[in-house]
Amino acid sequence: MAAIPAKTASSATEPSAASAYRSEHQRDVINRLKRIEGQVRGLIDMVESGRPCEDVAQQMSAARKAMDKAFYRMMACSVMEAVSGSESEVDTFREVERSTRILEKYA
Repeated sequence: MAAIPAKTASSATEPSAASAYRSEHQRDVINRLKRIEGQVRGLIDMVESGRPCEDVAQQMSAARKAMDKAFYRMMACSVMEAVSGSESEVDTFREVERSTRILEKYA
């Protein structure tokens, strides 16, 4: 079993900064998703009440764009974690490439 390397004084502070960054982004993404949830409930009400298709389409478009923004905000956090959490330049490139593949796959 490999030994876990000891953290240096400078790297000991990095996880807390990264953790605070992640926590801030999580709150932001959760708030965005809650607003989207409200938009979707509103869409259901619009359809059930027989609102014109164009009105519904406009609100669907707004909800889709809001979902895209939440996705990109979440991916920005993924990239920041990749950059701040890597121990070497090779690890950084590997993690950024992983985030890029996620973007290519789901965006």
